Amino acid sequence: MFHLNANLAVYLHRGNVDFRKNINGLCVVVEHDLGLDPFAHAIFVFGNRRKDRIKILGWNRNGFWLLQKRLEDARFIWPQQDSAVVELTVQQLHWLLDGIDLAAMRGHRAVSYQRAA
Repeated sequence: MFHLNANLAVYLHRGNVDFRKNINGLCVVVEHDLGLDPFAHAIFVFGNRRKDRIKILGWNRNGFWLLQKRLEDARFIWPQQDSAVVELTVQQLHWLLDGIDLAAMRGHRAVSYQRAA
């Protein structure tokens, strides 16, 4: 398994993408559909209709790279939100790739106090 730099921004495109798209086609989706800069210090995550494939697009100094993962007998659990793009942490992306439902992941509720004693 690979691990990405924790400082990267991760943008997940919620819609379905035609997986015949290559780097240039996905850059167009990033610029026009998401309104983001494909050359940013970020990665962009795309899924197909069946959610059994993921493509990850990123820029690194002098060129783009494109990763693809295909599941053989499972589906990725896509976040359910209204926006066209969802911003994730790198850790959340790794959870998504591992098949974990991000909506079920909840941390402890925040508490605040006025005094310690």
